[in-house]
Amino acid sequence: MADALGQTEPVAPVDRRLSRRQMLADDVYEAIKTMLMDHVIRPGARISIDGLAREFQVSSTPVREALARLESEGLAVKEPLKGYRATPLLTLEEFDDLYRFRLLLEPWAARRAAELISPEGRERLRTELANAVEPTSIDYAGYKSLTAHDNRFHSLIASLSGSEQVRLAFERTHCHLHIFRLHYNRDIGPEVLTEHRTLVEAITSGDPTRAQAAMTQHIENSMTLRLRRIYE
Repeated sequence: MADALGQTEPVAPVDRRLSRRQMLADDVYEAIKTMLMDHVIRPGARISIDGLAREFQVSSTPVREALARLESEGLAVKEPLKGYRATPLLTLEEFDDLYRFRLLLEPWAARRAAELISPEGRERLRTELANAVEPTSIDYAGYKSLTAHDNRFHSLIASLSGSEQVRLAFERTHCHLHIFRLHYNRDIGPEVLTEHRTLVEAITSGDPTRAQAAMTQHIENSMTLRLRRIYE
């Protein structure tokens, strides 16, 4: 870049070490997350930082950073003087409690989103739905895209409700991770996306009653038809 006198100013070299470090940390995080979701690290099992560092051929630092992120998502828990353990699967009581909470929160959010829907909101919902991908296999790698879409989709509806508190309350549950960690079924992808399409149609049409009913049905289907039978 030339200055006022026409002289070229030295360009600061790009330090690629930070981006490389972040890439490494993200890779380790995704690898450990996959192990937790696929039960390679069993629910409730101790997580060896040194063992994972050796397996990934990295220092313990990115492993610790990954576990701190996973703790914030409720997939790992840190025990004083003992290190990390994988979070146990949801008990039946916790599962029912989570869905009671969702039934209180999300139908209301869908109704408000329909009442407040704007052209931008319609476009965001339709774009998210268009980018959804059906599962390619029954492990986390195959379901990862659908899991991410499910989280974005429900967070978007909560956001479109106009309530920041509702959006934050939903996101803090990390329910998409805990639900998909419970069980994988190759048949649920098409069902979930069909119900998402029904929700998008109801919200974008500006029909609050229909949107509320669609969200209620979607959550009840997830609870009773797809997941609760795991506990039977």
